[in-house]
Amino acid sequence: MTNRYSRDQIAARVAQDIPEGAYVNLGIGLPTKVANYLPAEREVFLHSENGLLGMGPAPAPGEEDEDLINAGKQPVTLLTGGAYFHHGDSFAMMRGGHLDVCVLGAFQVSEHGDLANWHTGAPDAIPAVGGAMDLAIGAKQVFVMMDHLTKTGESKIVDKCTYPLTGVACVNRIYTDMAVLDVTPGGLAVREMAPGLTFDELQAATGTKLLPPATANNRI
Repeated sequence: MTNRYSRDQIAARVAQDIPEGAYVNLGIGLPTKVANYLPAEREVFLHSENGLLGMGPAPAPGEEDEDLINAGKQPVTLLTGGAYFHHGDSFAMMRGGHLDVCVLGAFQVSEHGDLANWHTGAPDAIPAVGGAMDLAIGAKQVFVMMDHLTKTGESKIVDKCTYPLTGVACVNRIYTDMAVLDVTPGGLAVREMAPGLTFDELQAATGTKLLPPATANNRI
């Protein structure tokens, strides 16, 4: 199946849904790409759980500051007015409901919006929950950004998560390389699909029942 969004296209699509003035945490890995697609004219405050608020773009080669990194240990810059602070204060922001949006990766998401993103249960896997549980419950909206299928072709969107949970019924929207899905009381509703992909093809690749889009809206 070739009708897929690239990872950069997924990041650009997520960036479209982040509103002016939002306080946003971008999770480790794929979600960090979202920062590259936020419109320059839109004021968004990027937060990192290790104690940063007001992160800017990645530094130019040779201009990295080894004391200024994000939670994924990547070098970052700080915008005018930005701040860094104690890890405990950062978690107080997360747990206190002060973040408007967090964007997280996932191993699985259930039809009810349950999230599993910290451990696969494999004997050799390294458990690394970090601040994901705090973000999943503390942020006002939780966006998940991930591939639709595992490397072995299994759906990461399922009836019920089989991996240890990060949070229960916490996900609001899912962005994959095949579609954008909204978590609703009636199930997962298809908001958009990759160009050329049919609803039947998307349903066949998904491990739970989907609600078809009300109108055709295949765009990026």
